[in-house]
Amino acid sequence: MKKKKVYIILFFILIFAFLAGNLSSPKYFNQGADFVNAKLSLQIPHFWEVPFKLGLDLQGGVHLVYQADLSNIDKESHHSAMQGLKDVIERRVNFFGVEEPVIQVQGSGDSYRLIIELAGIKDPAQAVKMIGETPFLEFREQKEPDETQKILDKQKEVEGKSFEEMQEIENWQLAFEDPYFKSTILTGQYLDGAKLNFSQTTSEPLISLQFNKEGSKIFEELTANNVGKILAIYIDNVPISTPVVQDKISGGKAQITGSFTGEEAKELVRNLNAGALPVPVELISQQSVGATLGEHSLNTSLMAGMFGFLAIILFLIIFYRLPGILASIALLIYLAFVLSLVKLIPITLTLAGVGGIILSIGMAVDANVLIFSRMREELRKRESFAIALKEGFKRSWPSIRDGNITTLVVALILFLFGTSFIKGFALTLMIGISFSMLSAILITRSFLIIFVGTRFENWKWLWR
Repeated sequence: MKKKKVYIILFFILIFAFLAGNLSSPKYFNQGADFVNAKLSLQIPHFWEVPFKLGLDLQGGVHLVYQADLSNIDKESHHSAMQGLKDVIERRVNFFGVEEPVIQVQGSGDSYRLIIELAGIKDPAQAVKMIGETPFLEFREQKEPDETQKILDKQKEVEGKSFEEMQEIENWQLAFEDPYFKSTILTGQYLDGAKLNFSQTTSEPLISLQFNKEGSKIFEELTANNVGKILAIYIDNVPISTPVVQDKISGGKAQITGSFTGEEAKELVRNLNAGALPVPVELISQQSVGATLGEHSLNTSLMAGMFGFLAIILFLIIFYRLPGILASIALLIYLAFVLSLVKLIPITLTLAGVGGIILSIGMAVDANVLIFSRMREELRKRESFAIALKEGFKRSWPSIRDGNITTLVVALILFLFGTSFIKGFALTLMIGISFSMLSAILITRSFLIIFVGTRFENWKWLWR
């Protein structure tokens, strides 16, 4: 690589490093700007301040507990239903921009709870509003006329009476039942998705539902048993459509029609896709929680990380001399790039995410160690500095490539199939490893090429 090209690359690297460093920590630049502005009456603007997004373990948040109603679910399906509930809630929380929620299922038998922790949310009411209503979709069959009449008569009987007076009436609970429809086993648990369409004849909005394999069979049986009757569609115990079944419907497809606008239909589709829960839930506990680490513990952890980073730099300088100094500068640039990217994406930092960044620093150091060791071997063969540099990078590259790609594949698998905290660790690890290769192969190499053809390459004690 020609020196002129190297100088151009380094110029842009240093410019981007300056921007990334100040984006990561704009405090010192802004203090300097204030000082210069006060002394020279200038108007140097402050650098863009973007805060880090911290997870629940670093900044606190909201702890919510929901009780699941599994009374209408077979006992054998309780576990799968709760897992479906967890997935739906997690998608909804992520949809509203809350990063890395912690959602856990607790319980056994007939009692299950969903524990939700949301980082950075201080007001439980705001968190509940953010999650939104959790619509419970179900299909209900039409009741027999005599059963309907009994309920209507009971409603008239208890009308105008106090709760104590109602309890003296026989079967008073009937008054609070739906007089026209009864629940079936077909609920949102069996819904694969909803889509907005429009009628080709009237251009009115239609909502198409697609049931899964098991739901298709249930829906087919329901329509076969209710030909000529109403099969009502309810969300949160409110009827949204009361179509009459004309014939048995196979294939698991259905349509919801009604007198709603296009915007109402879009909202309904969003609710069905994001919140048609397999089981209804009730919020039973909500509280704000402080950072589990606390400010003092967080500062202590950061201090430990700084000492560890300094130890790495000292190791590189002591064992590899000038290349170690250049590699340390490259690592500082690498760290500035990674932290600025974490801010810009933005990625919610938890202890797991910080661990991913620290591990990627280790990978970056490992790449530099391989390169410098290969260079030393070439120099011991009395090769010139230029040849030693070229061969050192050439022979170390396969090991660097294979090690980093293997780690990237593992991190990708963790990101695709892991839970919330694991995803955060995997994402920061992938970003860190990508930049670590850039640090070793481009930045460190460019620094070293500068010394080719200079008198410094003859000072063997700098390189061996």
